[in-house]
Amino acid sequence: MQLKPQDFLVALKLVAWGEQRWTYARLAQELGISVSEAHACIKRGLQAGLLVDAALLIPPPEAAAGVQEAAAVYRVQARPRRAKAASDDSAGSADNPARVHSRNLAEFAVHGAKYAFPADRLPVSVGVPTSHSAPAFSGVFAPGSDDWVWPHPNGSVRGQGLEPLHPSVPFAATQDAKLYEMLALFDALRVGRARERGMALKRLPLLIYPNGPKPAERPMYG
Repeated sequence: MQLKPQDFLVALKLVAWGEQRWTYARLAQELGISVSEAHACIKRGLQAGLLVDAALLIPPPEAAAGVQEAAAVYRVQARPRRAKAASDDSAGSADNPARVHSRNLAEFAVHGAKYAFPADRLPVSVGVPTSHSAPAFSGVFAPGSDDWVWPHPNGSVRGQGLEPLHPSVPFAATQDAKLYEMLALFDALRVGRARERGMALKRLPLLIYPNGPKPAERPMYG
């Protein structure tokens, strides 16, 4: 089994959704991929340990004491029904089949993903801004001649082209602000200068794993 870029994209989308209930049909629609590919991404994510089977999650102790919100978060369908839904998702009935393993995904995002999915520079073009040029960082980094973009015919910024993690990224990112921010931070890790990488090293793991250890401060050079 080898992770594919779209597997990482799917995992980040689940982070962006948080505790929302979701279906394979909705996942595919919002990421611009097929339902069958969404299934394959979840399967590989589970095998790699970036995701966990929702049916295996144990409700927190307070759920047993009758706290309805906690119980609702971890309610899952029985395995036979979920397996049936996986074979026919036209009605979007496969509900919350997996959750993010926050610690593992945060570690992979910071220390492994940029090596597994290296950046490919493309010619200067018009596209959707990414890395430090993304809208989420407009108040942090001033726009300039070193803007990075995912080439796209509907883009609004001219800059250095960067091949997106997956062809559907420009579409998916513009539909979800949190997903867009995480994808831009990932690109900052791949192509950013010291200051941008430093910001991404602190911000990206906190978005994925808010309750995890705080990233250590590192000196920035260059």
